[in-house]
Amino acid sequence: QVQLVESGGGLVQPGGSLRLSCAASGSISRLSVMAWYRQAPGKQRELVAFITTDGITNYADSVKGRFTISRDNAKNTVYLQMNSLKPEDTAVYYCYTNFHWGQGTQVTVSS
Repeated sequence: QVQLVESGGGLVQPGGSLRLSCAASGSISRLSVMAWYRQAPGKQRELVAFITTDGITNYADSVKGRFTISRDNAKNTVYLQMNSLKPEDTAVYYCYTNFHWGQGTQVTVSS
């Protein structure tokens, strides 16, 4: 059984920053890719970024240069640093690994 717990969401003004965290517990393989997805109202869930255990990263074009994904393997935790936030970044952000999803954390970018 795997549990993923996200934190760090909230309301921020355009141009602001937030840092999301996702702590994994249970039967997590150290070879797992960890990722962040998001889903805006009325839209499909989309991949934001992922990171391998070796630190290889990949980002959606819409967030490149603004978001940074990182991980602490010792803590089984993945982070998403979000800078220069835009209203279109408003969504529920989900952590994902090994076919398991977190409960999601709301990010709202609005003035």
